[in-house]
Amino acid sequence: MTILAPLMIIAFLLFSLLRPDYARDLFNSMRDFITNQLSWYYISVVNFYLLFVLGLALSKFGNIRLGGDDERPEFSNFSWLSMLFGAGIGIGILFWSIAEPLTHFQGNPFMGEAQPLSPEAAQIAMRLTMFHWGLHGWALYASVALILAYFAYRKGLPLTISASLYPILGDRIYGPLGKAADLLAVLGTVFGVATSLGLGAQQMNAGLATLTGIEINTGTQILLIIGISIVATLSALTGVNRGIRILSELNMQLTGVILALFLVFGPTLYLLSSFAGNIVDYIIHLPRISTWVNDDPSDQWQGWWTIFYWGWWIAWSPFCGIFIARISRGRTIREFVFGVLLTPTLLTIFWISVFGNTAFDIELFGNGGIVAAVNTETTSALFTTINLMAMGKVLALITASICTLMLITYFVTSADSATLVICTLVTGGDQNPSPLTRIFWGSSIGAVAAVLLFSGGLSALQTASIVTALPFSVILLLATYGLCKSLYQEQSNRKNSPLNIGETS
Repeated sequence: MTILAPLMIIAFLLFSLLRPDYARDLFNSMRDFITNQLSWYYISVVNFYLLFVLGLALSKFGNIRLGGDDERPEFSNFSWLSMLFGAGIGIGILFWSIAEPLTHFQGNPFMGEAQPLSPEAAQIAMRLTMFHWGLHGWALYASVALILAYFAYRKGLPLTISASLYPILGDRIYGPLGKAADLLAVLGTVFGVATSLGLGAQQMNAGLATLTGIEINTGTQILLIIGISIVATLSALTGVNRGIRILSELNMQLTGVILALFLVFGPTLYLLSSFAGNIVDYIIHLPRISTWVNDDPSDQWQGWWTIFYWGWWIAWSPFCGIFIARISRGRTIREFVFGVLLTPTLLTIFWISVFGNTAFDIELFGNGGIVAAVNTETTSALFTTINLMAMGKVLALITASICTLMLITYFVTSADSATLVICTLVTGGDQNPSPLTRIFWGSSIGAVAAVLLFSGGLSALQTASIVTALPFSVILLLATYGLCKSLYQEQSNRKNSPLNIGETS
């Protein structure tokens, strides 16, 4: 796989650059087929994993430790949660925290009798945005990470996707079947992260346009991807304990600053009350919106939104799964699941409530202008909101600068984390891959993001996630069976052992 994976990425890059029009048509055809024919499958998969991880945490297996029975976590809770949030969601939520709810605000299939651009429409829009960024996505991350950490740190197998198939394949995980599973994980990681980097570059371009007047176009965005990818690769060369950890903690500190600015200079009481109300509204309506499947092929809303998000989360899951597993050794299954599932979800809902409801306050009770900005240039939603807040020009400029810096640091954190994960996969589980390997894959992620922007823009970015998620979801289901089989075997061994000692690595 050390040779095959790079060859496939290079072939994709050449195909997209030499035949951009044909590549664009092919991407659109693949996306349309999956969203029209397989939406039910994606929806079933993500619902299953939410129920699966919750059931596992609450079961008799919840006290099993991801490592030896006497091991304790390597990282503090703050560092752990900072790296979770920064690697798993940061750059995407900066892009969509205002743009998505303001888009749903204008119309969606759940409107019922609510009128577009009304307070009722705003609440429905927030509900749908939180649905796409909430428990279901983090359940996918938690599932993959749990499977990987269990087999790597408790069973002594390599930290690879193929290792999770050991209960099914045995030593054949070291052969072609195991390498094929790891290859799918590599491709999912490359295209999933490239999607986020492409979106991040678009919004970074919008931020720089606000600050400096630089033009918003694909060429500028590609240059940004190249520059930030170089920084990300250098960060990856320093490893988890230095560059990635430091940048992740910086991300959390900047996040705290920007949220405080929005709370202080925005409608404070409205935002705090909206946060509480949004949580309740999200939980109440979650069963209905999470099981809805659109049966109207002419309505593309579910494909463009929910299926894109589920594909994006699944495509990211091998990357985030391996990275989260890498930083979670020593935690119990119960501690791990609730940490990965609940803490980032609550922070995400708070973030969306602060950003999204600030925009809604301006639209519903102020002078408006954000909907028009979203419809003209989606990436400008965040910076338009900042400019329309009552904080003065100087503070608005400072706030926009902090947001642009956050885009850069989240960009770097996602890219360098992904680089280390891919290197781990292609080297058979080596958690300290060679510098040359890190440089190649760090550059490749940026190259794929740039080519996707060149060959199809946002549509190509969405298609990349949806398509690569399909084959990996099958591997994930098999790996879940392998985890369940191994857990029950371990439980049986404990009962039968006179010393009641579990198997540890």
